[in-house]
Amino acid sequence: MKSSKRRNAGSNRKGEIREKYRGVDPSEIEVIPATEDVNVDIENRKMKVAAYVRVSTQNDEQTSSFELQVNDFTKRINDNPNWEFAGIYSDEGISGTELSHRAGMLSMIEDAKAGKIQLILVKSIARFARNVVDCLSIVQELRNYGVGVRFDENNLCTLGAEGTMLLTILATVAEEESRSKSFIMNWSVQRRFQNGIFLTPELLGYDKDEDGNLVINEDEAETVKVIFYLYINGWSLSEIAELLTCYQRESKLGNTEWTPSGLRTILDNERHCGDVLAHKTYTPDFKTHKAVKNDGKLPKYRKRDHHDAIVSREVYNAAQMIRASIHYKRKKHALPVMSVVEDGILRGYVPIDRNWEGFSPEDYQMACESVGDETEAPVENTIENGCRLNLRGYQRVSSQLFSSPDDLFLTISGGKMHFNSACLKRFEDVEYVELLINTVNNCIAIRPCAKDNPNAIHWGRIKDDRWIVNSMSCRGLSKVLFSLMSWKDEGKYRFKGQFRSNGKDKLLIFELDEPVVTKTVEQVIVPEQADEENSEEIVVQETVKVYPASWTASFGTPILSIANGSILTQHHYADDWDVLRPAKVIEEMNVLSSETLADLMKEAEEIIEGWNNTYDRADECAE
Repeated sequence: MKSSKRRNAGSNRKGEIREKYRGVDPSEIEVIPATEDVNVDIENRKMKVAAYVRVSTQNDEQTSSFELQVNDFTKRINDNPNWEFAGIYSDEGISGTELSHRAGMLSMIEDAKAGKIQLILVKSIARFARNVVDCLSIVQELRNYGVGVRFDENNLCTLGAEGTMLLTILATVAEEESRSKSFIMNWSVQRRFQNGIFLTPELLGYDKDEDGNLVINEDEAETVKVIFYLYINGWSLSEIAELLTCYQRESKLGNTEWTPSGLRTILDNERHCGDVLAHKTYTPDFKTHKAVKNDGKLPKYRKRDHHDAIVSREVYNAAQMIRASIHYKRKKHALPVMSVVEDGILRGYVPIDRNWEGFSPEDYQMACESVGDETEAPVENTIENGCRLNLRGYQRVSSQLFSSPDDLFLTISGGKMHFNSACLKRFEDVEYVELLINTVNNCIAIRPCAKDNPNAIHWGRIKDDRWIVNSMSCRGLSKVLFSLMSWKDEGKYRFKGQFRSNGKDKLLIFELDEPVVTKTVEQVIVPEQADEENSEEIVVQETVKVYPASWTASFGTPILSIANGSILTQHHYADDWDVLRPAKVIEEMNVLSSETLADLMKEAEEIIEGWNNTYDRADECAE
């Protein structure tokens, strides 16, 4: 019964709707026409008319096009008696793919909003905007204020009924054309580089001959040499900038006020050593034209000895090594050297400056391997009472799991390193130590050293008969370790050490293979409450230990014999340990010797002395 009533009610409503939409007699409806015909002939309409002109470059050909457009639009507007000239807005030498750089366009939009413009003439959509989103948003914004845009090339006016739809299609075509041109340009540039055809922009120290080739400008070259020579001898960029400013040395643009950022640009430019490296940057988005550093996304192209060098390639490379370690500021030892211990218990170990970032992990690997390995191979089996000792089923367990107050620990976290007091106590009264690394055995060694050692670490001090441990930065060491061991740059890495001694020789060894890693993680807890809707989540931070994945299904590493367990077999150096044996400099792995640095510093001083003879404030600058 109820369902029958519902069906009848639904049928009645549908009938009412059909009756309603049959309409009424058209003669009963009064039509009030639109006050403005959207298809009005703009040539015969009273309007304030402006024009927009843009060319993307400032070469002679584009300048001619720019002037022709300006003259043509000015004449057309003034020749039409129905039009009132509202001005020419222009952007010369500006790309059309990004609106924010186009001051003329932005000014025109503001004037249109203010009622100063009713119609804008443009040569083509490509001249107006090559970005579809920008083009349509600008047109729509202008339409909201009753302002139309007329595109000559397509005979399209946005005041027309079909203007927006056609504009969407044509603007898309224009954007694709811009994308295509960008691709063709990038393709052309890469082919130029492949064929050794490089751009030669204005550069301090060089002029261009009639063929566009770089030739040395002797006066400017003096400035370049002083910058490089002082920098690799330990001068800071601020000190060099102050010196050049005092002597009123001119930049390529004629400026005499020098800044550290300007000096960085000079030091980074490989053209000063006669080379050319192309494609150091590229533009991933043709719309923004924003250049980014090419970190391997695209090929680079290098041409050595492309032109005469002002500084040697060795000097340039030395400057880059220092630049690679921005935070390295010690002046007494301007350029660390790569060296390796050739003999003794530390054979194959390489001294490392804890803050130096100029050497790569591969450099340390090559240095460690340069002396070879003369250690005899351990015996495979151990015989006890005439029988082989069978350790099947046993596992080598990490000593990290069994700690005591006397254990020796080195902790590295957040670019800093820290030894526990037990390490210092084992070395008794030694305040300065040297850090060495062996990338073959994945070990770090600590040995005593003098205070004036370039790599000296002041790891602690004695106060009130107690050792006070220092926490030290270790940017260089961290960079090597995290790359060498494939660690993630987060968390706290702790290594358990071993103290070795032989008479007066003392040594600490830290194995890198199985660190204890602790990380801080966040856990969200929802308290159990009667009113669940008002319950609040609580974020709790917890410190957890992270163990190697290899420990997932085992307690340690299986041992088949004593010889397979490094904890059970120790190989002692047969001769005198010679812990303090100096490391030998690996000449082929170092760009400059100390003698060369001294010679370059002397040459820089002679150049500056020449400036003294030509500059009135020489005494003031010399101070």
